[in-house]
Amino acid sequence: MATDNPARSKRLAEALRRADADPRLQRLAQAVRSRLPGDALYGDPLSVAGDDPPGVLGRRLAALSAQRPSALREVGFGALQVWQTLSEAQGRGHGDRELAILFTDLVGFSSWALEAGDTPAVDLLRQVGQGLEPVIAEEGGRVVKRLGDGLMAVFGDAGSAIEAACRGQAALRAISVDGYEPSMRAGVHVGRPRKLGGDYFGVDVNIAARVAAAAGAGEVLVSEAARERLDVDLPMRRRWRFSAKGAPKDLRVYAATVG
Repeated sequence: MATDNPARSKRLAEALRRADADPRLQRLAQAVRSRLPGDALYGDPLSVAGDDPPGVLGRRLAALSAQRPSALREVGFGALQVWQTLSEAQGRGHGDRELAILFTDLVGFSSWALEAGDTPAVDLLRQVGQGLEPVIAEEGGRVVKRLGDGLMAVFGDAGSAIEAACRGQAALRAISVDGYEPSMRAGVHVGRPRKLGGDYFGVDVNIAARVAAAAGAGEVLVSEAARERLDVDLPMRRRWRFSAKGAPKDLRVYAATVG
């Protein structure tokens, strides 16, 4: 009897491998996924880039099943797809929630870095991160990604995002590397970006980036959508001359007073 068990296990494993490789079962699994709630393409590098449990498991599943098409892979991603959707619906993910989006970058950094060299440039970026990122966390924000000499962060409300940007500007005034003092520009917009993995995409993300790019050195620009959602009256002035490629033509922006 003991000698039969390994043989049965081997036959079972072989049957599972054949079923897993069957194109008909793969198409069936994909069809079922397309009818499940959530992203039917869940499992690509973008969607599993986050640090939430579905994302972590998704990366492992993708790594284990990347060599060939697999029906079991589709079943596994279907389960993770539903899990991710339920997590967002219950508030553990962001989903379609309204967020304040902050973009920052350093004005003139690239030109300075070319002359200064890698070591001072890296030193400066570290000091900027140490000055800015704790402020973002204190205001309830989360850094989504670092973009060379800038970053993108999201907040639950516009006031916190603007406060973080203004406090960050103040923190950077104490930084100097080889005589170079960094000057940051920032932009804040409120919208409903689409969360995919650990990142956010969509029109509102693009608008926030355009608002930041239009800011001057040491300036924090705020879209009208962000300004309208403020719970407190922050001092601002209308930026009448505003033009940004890719932004809505009727977009109004305001410059926040940086203390």
